[in-house]
Amino acid sequence: MIGAGGSGKSTLAAGLGDLLGLEVIHLDRLYWRAGWEQPSRDEWELTVRRLIERDAWVMDGNYSGTLDLRLAAADAVIFLDLPRALRIRRVLVRRLRYRKLRYARRPRPDMAPGCPERLTFQFLKYLWKYPIEYRPGILRKLETLSREKTVLILRTPPETSHLLALLEHSPQAIRTR
Repeated sequence: MIGAGGSGKSTLAAGLGDLLGLEVIHLDRLYWRAGWEQPSRDEWELTVRRLIERDAWVMDGNYSGTLDLRLAAADAVIFLDLPRALRIRRVLVRRLRYRKLRYARRPRPDMAPGCPERLTFQFLKYLWKYPIEYRPGILRKLETLSREKTVLILRTPPETSHLLALLEHSPQAIRTR
């Protein structure tokens, strides 16, 4: 599952994991170290290679440096392509919701320990530029993949809800790894 911040990747991944009975892997939880420290590129690639070797999973996160590895390993790919304004609003609401946890020095459930919720100018800039700088490349990759894999592009919250409702009644509607 891929999409810009605030698109609902972690929430949808958790829902899919529950419905399909699959392990949910939140890449943010594994990528970041306490204090928002990043692993080296080689270390992160090795981590992702180990993750995709597992029998079955639902994985959420962007991390373009390992996107091709993850796309190749997945049977189905969901791109949450929600409008910019909605995503930014969700990020702001999330920041307020998890503010109390920050004072307790705890992260949100899908984030690594020692990485309390924060909102930086750099992250807001990334959210703003995502549709222009990142989205076109993702769409090109997904266009190529759609010939061999299940690719879903969800553009609205009702589409996401509809997918969960569909899978609740027919879990095999999406091929899973």
